[in-house]
Amino acid sequence: MTEFAALHRTGDPLLLPCAWDHASAHLLAGQGFPAIGTTSLGVAAAAGMPDAAAATREETLRLALVLGSGPFLLSVDAEGGFSDDPGEVAELARRLWALGAVGINLEDGAGSAGLHAEKIAAVKTAVPGLFVNARTDTCWLGAGDDSTETARRLDLYQQAGADGVFVPGLSEPRAISALVRQLAVPLNVLYAPGGPGVAHLTDLGVRRISLGSLLYRHALGGAISAAVRVRDGRPPEGTAPPYEAIRALATP
Repeated sequence: MTEFAALHRTGDPLLLPCAWDHASAHLLAGQGFPAIGTTSLGVAAAAGMPDAAAATREETLRLALVLGSGPFLLSVDAEGGFSDDPGEVAELARRLWALGAVGINLEDGAGSAGLHAEKIAAVKTAVPGLFVNARTDTCWLGAGDDSTETARRLDLYQQAGADGVFVPGLSEPRAISALVRQLAVPLNVLYAPGGPGVAHLTDLGVRRISLGSLLYRHALGGAISAAVRVRDGRPPEGTAPPYEAIRALATP
């Protein structure tokens, strides 16, 4: 078991904050988070590109290059692998592994479950040590009977070799608990303000809690709020790291 995989199996669930650049990743790691994810929305929005459109392969690789040597375990959100060719997705996984990533998040977009299983199997064959978190979007996109279709897809993905499975949009406690009982691999859910908190999700058996794009969106909201307050003659609310603290994050 790799160090990253162990974070899903021992102790408290892995709370995974998701970064979008060098500074955000290193500041989060400085708060004691042992692993950092990336947010595909943050990567896409920063480049003026659409999320979940297989448009940001090179931007994702560039971010992995920047973060892969950091003092934290890195898991990369790679959308659906930026290709429908399992071989090309496997090659992407090889490159991410070479750059220092220890995990990859692959989503099915509620498309073909069989194709997604092929991608998972190809990645695990190419890079056995890379933790594959297989995501299904059935709850988010409402594909058929959520509970039945979600369970079917996740079973297919774990049989294909997924190390963990991810169901964003799943927040009903009974549904989470039922799914945990059916799975042989760790369940990842997306933290949702207003949904179950970390302690409750822990009790339900969740082993990974992702923050997704939440931090990025809060950062943008904070920037907008600060600018508007200054324009209106008021000081910004909240706190901001001092200039020298950010400058010190530069890679030697």
